[in-house]
Amino acid sequence: MAKRQAKSRPETARKRAEILHAAMETFGAKGFANGTLAEIADHVDMTHAGVLHHFGSKTQLLLEVLTYRDETDVADLVEQHIPGGMELFRHLVRTAFVNARRAGIVQAFAVLSGEAVTDDHPARAYFEERYRNLRAEVARAFEAVCAERGITAPGTVADASASILAVMDGLQVQWLLDPDAVDLARASEFAIEAIVAAVLDPREPVVATPRPMGGTAPA
Repeated sequence: MAKRQAKSRPETARKRAEILHAAMETFGAKGFANGTLAEIADHVDMTHAGVLHHFGSKTQLLLEVLTYRDETDVADLVEQHIPGGMELFRHLVRTAFVNARRAGIVQAFAVLSGEAVTDDHPARAYFEERYRNLRAEVARAFEAVCAERGITAPGTVADASASILAVMDGLQVQWLLDPDAVDLARASEFAIEAIVAAVLDPREPVVATPRPMGGTAPA
């Protein structure tokens, strides 16, 4: 009995990976609401019930797809964790170059993160936590690099951290819509370089507009 169970584990892992890939393609092409378990099951020659056997529910499958996507970003890193300091920014640039070769994963992320802003979306909490954690990781990297260079009280760290994540995700959308017009890797590298430089070597604003008291810059 134990021998049969041991043999089944690689097969189970392989089948789960196939389902995750199929779900990523389906959710990326149609979104969570319109992408059905039946369609995912067809992609892997299984029944609807077979997919549920491995993942329990459509929502659980979605969350595991997102986790799988995150794991691919750090699979080649030591301890499978985002590095700190200046190496974090280099990792983000490398990630953009890798993403330019995996449109399916990028599309799934873009579609699902966009959907997640809607009320009661099952991935909303996941993306809220993801961005919260990433902003904190990037902020810590900025603080570490500033400390190394003797830069005190860099007041733009929070804005810069959010901006790096926003520009990377926004460029992915532009690239998916028109890959011939947007070079995802180079544009991401340019933006990250510019934002990091703005924190480490702040200059006089070039395009800043006057701000009303107690408000933000006018549109």
